[in-house]
Amino acid sequence: MESLRATGVASVRDLAESLQVSESTIRRDLKQLDQDGELVRTYGGAALTARQPQEEPPFDVSASHDQAMKQRIAEHAAALVQDDSVVVLDIGTTTPLIARRLRGRPVTVITSSLAVLDELRDDDAVRLVLLGGVLRRNFRSFVGSLTETAMRQVSADLVFLSCTGVRANGHVVDNMAVEAPIKQALIEAADQVVLLASEAKFPGSGSLRLCSLSDVDVLITTQGADPQTVQLCREAGGKVISA
Repeated sequence: MESLRATGVASVRDLAESLQVSESTIRRDLKQLDQDGELVRTYGGAALTARQPQEEPPFDVSASHDQAMKQRIAEHAAALVQDDSVVVLDIGTTTPLIARRLRGRPVTVITSSLAVLDELRDDDAVRLVLLGGVLRRNFRSFVGSLTETAMRQVSADLVFLSCTGVRANGHVVDNMAVEAPIKQALIEAADQVVLLASEAKFPGSGSLRLCSLSDVDVLITTQGADPQTVQLCREAGGKVISA
């Protein structure tokens, strides 16, 4: 990982020579690190994940410049949750705000987010299920194959999904390879998919397709979102809420 942070990419041969071990050892280690979400395996070597050019930025909800929009989105999202339902909260800066609004309610919350855990850990009314995996400290979340496998055992009423972008063609995307398969498992696990995407996510960024707006049951956005893209959700039968 230190070598990758210095160069961005590394080949199996170079790593084997620098660490004075066999190439087969390097391949096994790279496979494990890829499964743990630390890096991305490439042909003949490995590379840092998209959000790790050097070090991951700290995860800080209170420092978000669009905190007011996130609060409004969270308010509308929490209003969709019925008592006794099973809810999945994705990783992100808005989902802990939803969790805060679910305190004291008889619901089950499933998450891999430590920020959500912090909001609900001392609430006896909420049944909290924490998915395991490899801890990403700066993002305060669990990722990796263990998280994905656990998520595929879940059946939920609602999933609140975050993303990094919604393209003009309706593709919902993310820019983190280690999160994409987990998010796809979230989508498969729930009867209804609620996408949380402020106007800043139109088009946002990201190249990893999570789903399309046609797969989204409810889109919660803000008034500055691109109207033509939002219309794609309506045309597919989805509900649009402007926070």
